Amino acid sequence: MEGLTLQATMRDVLGKKTRFLRRQGSTPTHLFGHGLESLPLQCDTAKLKRIIAQAGTTRLISLEIEEDKQPRNVFIREIQKDACTGALLHVDFYQIKMKEKIKTDVPIILVGEAPALKEKGRTLLHGVTSLSIECLPDKLPPQVEVDLSPLEKLDRVIYVRDITLSPDITLITDPDQMVVKVSAVYVEKVEEVVEEVVVAEEAAEEGAVSKPQQEPTD
Repeated sequence: MEGLTLQATMRDVLGKKTRFLRRQGSTPTHLFGHGLESLPLQCDTAKLKRIIAQAGTTRLISLEIEEDKQPRNVFIREIQKDACTGALLHVDFYQIKMKEKIKTDVPIILVGEAPALKEKGRTLLHGVTSLSIECLPDKLPPQVEVDLSPLEKLDRVIYVRDITLSPDITLITDPDQMVVKVSAVYVEKVEEVVEEVVVAEEAAEEGAVSKPQQEPTD
């Protein structure tokens, strides 16, 4: 997989004034890391958005900072967006050491089709949607794919323990956690309950209409 590279420049605009950076097409960012003093940076917004779309929080990025002789190996730690407009507000990068293992969560992606779902009245129940793992930075997968084709019968389950990972990766998530399961959809019982309620309401209305009125007593 081709490596990802992003350019950044040092930033001296801080606080509320960063809104002027955004208007000029730049996004304020910060670089953190073990034993590293926080560095305020800024990146071209358009290029940063492309990197975010490709990297998410699980792909290694080569961050090239002006005046630095060597690029820095980083992951995206946090992405802040405007709640109303979705505009990019701020991004935090975390610098890592290539020889030190890291712990992180990677998303589970379902691929293929479950043969058991071809029958009517069945659905796919979802369990965990990500895996917690530990490995060296260059061994970190951007995602973990789970093939649905083994789900050939009703109530078949794929557990975390069924996922094959590289020997370089240590699994932290409980292996007995469910990932997906084919289950039956019980619609008939719901329809019966609804029908009973309707019948009961109709009977109550008929009883109210047919009930004789009592004559007033003087």
